[in-house]
Formats: sequence, structure tokens, C-alpha cells
Amino acid sequence: MSGLVDLAVAATVLAAPMAGGPSTPDLVTATAAAGSLGFLAGGYRTAAQLAAQIAEVRAITPTFGVNLFAPNPIPVDPQAYAQYAARLAERADHFGVVLPPRPIEDDDGWPDKLDLLIEDPVPLVSFTFGLPPARAIRALQRAGSAVAQTVTGPAEARWALDAGADLLIVQSADAGGHSAVFDPSVRPPSPALPDLIRQIAATTPRPLIAAGGLSSADRVAAALRAGAAAVMVGTALLLADEAGTSAVHRAAIAGRPGPTVITRAFTGRPARGLVNEFIVQFEPRAPLGYPALHHLTSPLRKAAAAAGDPEWVHLWAGTGHGAVTPGPVADILRRLAV
Repeated sequence: MSGLVDLAVAATVLAAPMAGGPSTPDLVTATAAAGSLGFLAGGYRTAAQLAAQIAEVRAITPTFGVNLFAPNPIPVDPQAYAQYAARLAERADHFGVVLPPRPIEDDDGWPDKLDLLIEDPVPLVSFTFGLPPARAIRALQRAGSAVAQTVTGPAEARWALDAGADLLIVQSADAGGHSAVFDPSVRPPSPALPDLIRQIAATTPRPLIAAGGLSSADRVAAALRAGAAAVMVGTALLLADEAGTSAVHRAAIAGRPGPTVITRAFTGRPARGLVNEFIVQFEPRAPLGYPALHHLTSPLRKAAAAAGDPEWVHLWAGTGHGAVTPGPVADILRRLAV
């Protein structure tokens, strides 16, 4: 097993990638300074933006990873898209934004980001949303990177290992934000995280990193006892001083101990967040379709966030959000470590 894989599991508690703002270079470097490893979130960034963040982090620490969205588009039905856009129109008018009239189906700049990481390798590359081609995994490994694949069940784990992944990030349905499930038309499986770890650990000696609902040291300990080499936390870091979490998201996490649900209303693929008016109104009518729905609702969500209105913003959070506390990332990781 390479030293780069050992690097990925050297610490007990790692910092998960959180695309869309929370994962910043400051969060990643502070995590490294605390003796752990954090990930830059490549999702929703151009290759040039990601390259700039890599350079910023590398100037301070060599200990970090990069996460990419593996290409796994789910085309939206044009008629369903038009109907959903029409339902959103009144709220879009309220915020003074224009929604895309036709579906935007893109690959999040996948070829350029993959080329960047092959030409300028980082210690660890992780994937979510789907399984990249085996040739892409091999190219990254030849360049010197270890490769981690996010999975939600034993079948996905087998496919990832067959494709050559060095280690697995095992995500339970308790995780905040997008589920990594390969087939977004299927509800993410819901076994408790320790049970899910045991199921997958029984089939492979490769290192497993546990993720999902890890809001306390007791839950971290349970995941490690089940066979995880380390854990990865995201929701627990949303209020960290170094996180780029938006003001409206911070306020919601800090003061809104309500329930979370899995919804596809915002992006067209399942994600867990705090219940708000957007989910109540639109979840029953939301079609499947990523990234088309992400692009459709993005202007509305950005405008609502700018206005400080939490009812029309995605408030990603895992089931352990009630235990989240503010402070330096080093203190948060220390409280969770066992």
C-alpha cells in the first residue's frame, strides 16, 4: 500500500469536501495544521479556479486532497423541466432573477479538471456522484495520486474496487448534502453507518473512511470499531471559523434544530438538508435530472442567500446537525477524535 494511501488515513477525523463554498483553502490548511487531512472541493469550480486553490494550499502544506464530481449525468425530461420551471417562476420573479429556459446539461468541466490533476498531481483524489472510468483512475495513480471512491453500499464498493480505487469513502444516508449514490433514481440505502462499514469491511482489506451523521466522539468511535480506518466529517465543520459557509446557512445551522430530509427539489439528485419552504412546496413535484435542476434553481438560491432568506436556499445538513458548534477547525476535530 502506498504512502499516499497511508497519508489519507493517518488521522482519525478528516475534513470532508463541501462544494459550493464551505470548503476553502483556509479550512484545508487549518485541518493540516491540526494534524489531519482536508479536501478542496472541485465541484462547481472551473479548472483554473481549482488550480489556484491547489497552489494556495500547496504553498502552506503538502497534506491535502481534491474531490471531483465523477461524470454521471441524469438527463431531465424536457417537459418535466418546463413544468418545474413554470412552478418556480413566481418565486424567481419575487427575487428578480431569470431562470434558464432550457435544460443545461454539462459535465462540470470534468476533462479539464482531470487533466489538471494528472499534470499537477495531489496526494489524494476522491470522487463522488459516480464511478470514473478505470483508465482515469489508473492515470491519476500513475501521476502519483492515491484514489478514493465514495460509495453508499456493498455493490458500489465492489465496482469501485474492480475499477482500481485505493480506498473507499463509505457514506451513510445520514450525511448532509448530496448523496454519493451511483443511481440517483434510487433512494440512498439507510443502514446505520457502523452496519454499513461492517458489510463492506467484510469484503475487502482496503482502507475504509466512514462518513455520515458523525456529530460526536461516540459516533466516531462506533464507526472505527466497525472497521473504518478513519472518519470524514462535513456538517460538523459548517460553523468552523475557516469554513466558507454562507451567512444564511450558518444562521440556519446555528439556530434551527429542526428535521432534515433527503430531497431532490434543488438539484435533481438526492441530498439531505434542513426542511424549509422550498422543500415543502417543490419536493413532491421535482423531477429527476442532474445537473439540469441544479442550474435551473441556482439563480433563485443565490438571490435568496443574498437576501438572507433561508426558506429558498439549500441548507445542506446531516442528521447530526444539532450538535454542530462554532470555533476553529482544530478544536472541532479535537472534540470528535477518539
